[in-house]
Amino acid sequence: MQYINNPQEIEERSFEIITEELGDKVFPESIAPLVKRIIHTTADFEYADLLEILNGGYESGMEALKQGKKIYADTRMIQVAVNKKALADHGIEIVNYVHDPDVAAEAKERGVTRSTVSMEKALKDDSIGIFAIGNAPTALYTLIEKVKAGAAKPALIIGAPIGFVGAAESKAALDQIDTPIIRINGRKGGSPVVAAILNAMLYQLGREW
Repeated sequence: MQYINNPQEIEERSFEIITEELGDKVFPESIAPLVKRIIHTTADFEYADLLEILNGGYESGMEALKQGKKIYADTRMIQVAVNKKALADHGIEIVNYVHDPDVAAEAKERGVTRSTVSMEKALKDDSIGIFAIGNAPTALYTLIEKVKAGAAKPALIIGAPIGFVGAAESKAALDQIDTPIIRINGRKGGSPVVAAILNAMLYQLGREW
């Protein structure tokens, strides 16, 4: 049985196949790596049409990474899936507070999701520049409300919650703010997609430095 067993060769061939199958679809130079990395992660070519970048989201996000701004992720899965060496090379930390005891206690007392309280806790830290949401619409809604109230000014929001209750709607609500945004429209998304976006940006950052 013959098959490719070299990790680098597997990845290179995967991206060759993705490029071939995208055919005549053309993306701006900055967006193409994000599209291809998401498709590489999901094997789903629909993401080529679902990814949208608004208000200079890519450029603002890259600048935040260059400055070493923290990233708030709404799941531990995002924390695990983002390249740790790339983060360390640029002095970037990913934080998540969903499982903190104080967050769990407050969420129970108020009768709201831990994602809501975790987002509120994150917004108290001015060193966080990027908010990466791959799971909880309530986290994204909370963030949007704070931005509209003038209580938050993120360098980038990655809006990609997945699911059937509030996922598509919360991402559509990003139209209400002029914050730099990278989003996945519709029901699709999830932590692996958010991690793919961040990894693509970190890879590009490494090439620029």
